[in-house]
Amino acid sequence: MAERLDRHNIAVVIPALNEALRIRGVVEGALTQCSNVILVDDGSDDDTLAQIADLPVTVLRHDTRKGKGASLRDGFAEALRQGFKGVLTMDGDGQHSADDIPRLIAAANRYPDHIVIGARLRKRSQQPRYRRLANAFGDWGLAWGTGYQIADSQSGQRLYPAAVAALGDCPGEDFVFEAQIVISAAQLLGTRCVSVPIESRYQTVASQEPHEQFRASHFRPLRDFTRITTHIVAAVLRKGGLWGIHRSIRANPPVIDDPSGEFARPVLQQPANIR
Repeated sequence: MAERLDRHNIAVVIPALNEALRIRGVVEGALTQCSNVILVDDGSDDDTLAQIADLPVTVLRHDTRKGKGASLRDGFAEALRQGFKGVLTMDGDGQHSADDIPRLIAAANRYPDHIVIGARLRKRSQQPRYRRLANAFGDWGLAWGTGYQIADSQSGQRLYPAAVAALGDCPGEDFVFEAQIVISAAQLLGTRCVSVPIESRYQTVASQEPHEQFRASHFRPLRDFTRITTHIVAAVLRKGGLWGIHRSIRANPPVIDDPSGEFARPVLQQPANIR
């Protein structure tokens, strides 16, 4: 049986690049839910680090920008070095709420050894239409890499079991890494994802309310989805067996952990075989 996860045996890893606008609130929120926070500064040239200098967090710093993939790898390695049993990731721009951390931990204990994804299913009207379309396309593409369907496969708020975080040699940089680690976990460990509904948080940077201000996203849908899709298609073609993958995808719909019943009731059962 997998060890139960709680706020004491997981670490929150926050990759950050020029996040001075929101980073203090993000880190303080994470600390209210988990005492173990690792911030990886990816060569910021603003005062990101100065904003959290007095907070009790582990800070790793890249002298030059290496990308989100490298930041996550380094954060995972540090969390494992410190002996944590799981790693929960949040973006540094404030689009993820720390209040959702207990729900992700609870889902991880209901679905041991799964990757738990904070799926932006609530208040989706706040999400720009082009992002909804791009995310749907990403879900479709990632299904071909894993052999099963995922609700909001592009979300950066995730809880990884230690065994998945240890797959640190996954190929792919920047946002491709987040797709590849899910694929590698499925193919090498048989790991699946379960999605927990969270709110979409896409207020504009021009908002007059300080708590609603966001910097422009580092994610560029056309560029980054092209990279992700090209990476996945190449991997699928190398593996072959397209008809078998198609059957597996159809047999494995998204698993959504939502005890409220708004989106789906928890389904605690063995998934169909994944090829």
